[in-house]
Amino acid sequence: MIAMAAKIPRCMSTQHPDNVNLPFFAESTVLGGEDEIQEAYYALSHLGCDEQMWDCEGKEVDDFVVKKLLTKYESFFRETKLGKDVFITLRVPNPTIEKAEAKILLETLESIPRSYDVAKLFYGADLAPIFEVILPMTTSARCIDRIYRYYADYVVGKQDKPFRDGDITIAEWIGEFKPDRINVIPLFEDREHMLEAHSITKQYLQDKDVEYQRVFLARSDPAMNYGLISAVLLNKIALHRLHLLSEEIGVPIYPIIGVGSAPFRGDLRPETVGKVMDEYPSAYTFTIQSALKYDNPPERVRETVKKLKERRVGKPQEIDEKKSLEFIDRYCREYQKQIAVLAPVINKVARYVPARRKRKLHVGLFGYSRNMGEIKLPRVISFTAALYSVGLPPEILGINALSGDDAGFIRESYVNYETGLKDALAYYNPDTEYVPAEVRKAIKKSGIDYETNQEHKKITDQIIDSIKKNQTEGREELILRAASVRKFLG
Repeated sequence: MIAMAAKIPRCMSTQHPDNVNLPFFAESTVLGGEDEIQEAYYALSHLGCDEQMWDCEGKEVDDFVVKKLLTKYESFFRETKLGKDVFITLRVPNPTIEKAEAKILLETLESIPRSYDVAKLFYGADLAPIFEVILPMTTSARCIDRIYRYYADYVVGKQDKPFRDGDITIAEWIGEFKPDRINVIPLFEDREHMLEAHSITKQYLQDKDVEYQRVFLARSDPAMNYGLISAVLLNKIALHRLHLLSEEIGVPIYPIIGVGSAPFRGDLRPETVGKVMDEYPSAYTFTIQSALKYDNPPERVRETVKKLKERRVGKPQEIDEKKSLEFIDRYCREYQKQIAVLAPVINKVARYVPARRKRKLHVGLFGYSRNMGEIKLPRVISFTAALYSVGLPPEILGINALSGDDAGFIRESYVNYETGLKDALAYYNPDTEYVPAEVRKAIKKSGIDYETNQEHKKITDQIIDSIKKNQTEGREELILRAASVRKFLG
């Protein structure tokens, strides 16, 4: 049996590069290396987060994060035990998808027993500081199972093998490998597999003796791929299906939802935390991304984290799945059609969105129907920032698909739709030429009473003018200034 944690974390600090302001401890404008060690300590000790996701994808991997944290911040971790009170959870590459990063997975899994040894020396007790990993872009139970079995059979399993007949075992030579097992958290990011999250999880668990299972649902990538409303509805369907699975198999399932600060990416800010909790009542863990951490006063961030940690987890909202999926199909077609037209300007502006982390650039492929081919777009934070920078909040794309019959259904199913849209419309520039005509009409027709942020409009006017004149000098600074008004980059 996989041992259950003393507690399941509620607030997962992440390394998403969506912040405008730099943290006080940053050595440069691009965080990496030792900055991220300090960030983990800051999030756990000062902001009240109880988990730090450590991203091992697309950047130089630091396999010594546990050793560095325990030695550099000894007094904090003496009182607050890593692996019992607070947690480090590794996000590993998915070898099925990310072939170039595949072998980093093996290095990362091999580092887990080494971290265990460091913690045992530090605490004088058997305490696994890392025992869970997140598998992004999960598409099957087999993908999750491979990680689980590789660790058990090849990382830990090799300890009982002798070097040759009559010789000592590897464990006798260099010591035991612990923990014996790890938990693998599937991260579902696309429509097909979010809708199958329950069945994939069920299949994975069928031969496992576990006390609980965590499941991670993406919120940003589905918004970029299928539009804002689709992302919310997909999450709600997945959450409800996971709840039914938990009741069916008798294993507690603790959903994690990846929310950013922009309404498009989850809408989690100090002033909206209550709304987000109402939107996803059954989500157990929420992500605390960089814009929330660094673009708001620390005391407001601590209050937000405290509310999330103290909230009572409820049952998921049940929505009409058939009606939702029919709506998603119709809405998604409009949204994707508009993105196809906007792709050139998105890519042009995204090049000037400043980097905030030392990581390789992942270029996302935005899939369309075969007769339209494939359109390349930047990752979701740069995508969101680029659209906001030209006065076109991505939240408004596709809303022309809403017919008279849809309004009531959307209000009922997506509790905070109108308030989120109103917040986003504050950064809509009515003079921008990039807004599709049908979207412009739909905004007027919606009757949503919003107030344009004039400071943001002035800056986006300048960015739009620079694109017209093909002037790139100073564009990055303008993008940052606009982001500073919003309190998130993208």
